[in-house]
Amino acid sequence: MMSAHGCLASASVAALVRQETVVLTPVLSRLLKATMAAALALCLVQPANAQQRNASFAVPYAGTLKKINDSGEIRIGYRENSPPFAFLDARRKPLGYSLDLCEIVVEVIAEELGKDVRVVQRPVTPENRFDLVTSGEIDLDCGSTTNNVERRKIVAFSPTMFVTGTKLLVRRGSGILNLRNLEGKTVMLTRGTVHETAIPKLAERQKLGIKFVFASDHQESFQMLAMGKAEAFANDDVQLYGILAETKSRADFRVVGDFLTYADYALMFRKDDPEFAEVVERAFRRLAGSREIVAIYERWFLKPLPSGVRLNLPMSPHLEELFRVQGLPSD
Repeated sequence: MMSAHGCLASASVAALVRQETVVLTPVLSRLLKATMAAALALCLVQPANAQQRNASFAVPYAGTLKKINDSGEIRIGYRENSPPFAFLDARRKPLGYSLDLCEIVVEVIAEELGKDVRVVQRPVTPENRFDLVTSGEIDLDCGSTTNNVERRKIVAFSPTMFVTGTKLLVRRGSGILNLRNLEGKTVMLTRGTVHETAIPKLAERQKLGIKFVFASDHQESFQMLAMGKAEAFANDDVQLYGILAETKSRADFRVVGDFLTYADYALMFRKDDPEFAEVVERAFRRLAGSREIVAIYERWFLKPLPSGVRLNLPMSPHLEELFRVQGLPSD
């Protein structure tokens, strides 16, 4: 195949021959003109051949990107009752902070693949979300999952999207202010969460005789508290505030106590998939660099939720600093 430099040289020689600036015999002149015509013809077809060659040497995708590229779809997992991160509105439509972030991730995936990607949404629970990710049933979990060392042994996480910690939801007038006040009482915990094991261990270290009851999701845990089956519900404070806002129960319940645990929330996907991890991180850099992540945060934590209630939770200095590491410009 003739190079670009060869094509340029051939064109230059042909021009000289046409201008008769080079003295040639008639036979040699005809031969040279025929050779130049063939060379220029090769130059004209070269771009098409180059495209075919580049396509044949394209690096194939692996892991999750290959799965999405081959199927044309990405499977998103969402929680049905984890406001304001992921929950259902009155029409049973999934929405929330995490789903808005995942929307940007999907856009970056589509750009990477150079094609439209169809989104297939599937509800997940605290208990089954890890199995659904590792088995390939879902590609990206868009809920309220804590990133910690134990979980990183089986899955991978995006950059941090929220920072929170465990507190107690109790009925107003109960006199309960902290974990010690729950001696001899019942506390609700949700299965599949970090609280399921962390809070009983904390009570054991403090030698507190607390009875723990486990529910399948946060909604059930709250309902058990509301029905008087327990004196407290231990969960991350932001989710407790979200539950109170969505159920309009602030007049009857309050969040109390110091933080019992701390947690960084992140999107979750399969581990040992560096290509997909890089695309997710690229999406977060775009979110931070454009300040879109601030707008999305304000939509869910400062502005009214679908219920009309505001959480009024300004971005913490800790979370803002984490977003700056991801590229958030200084004011």
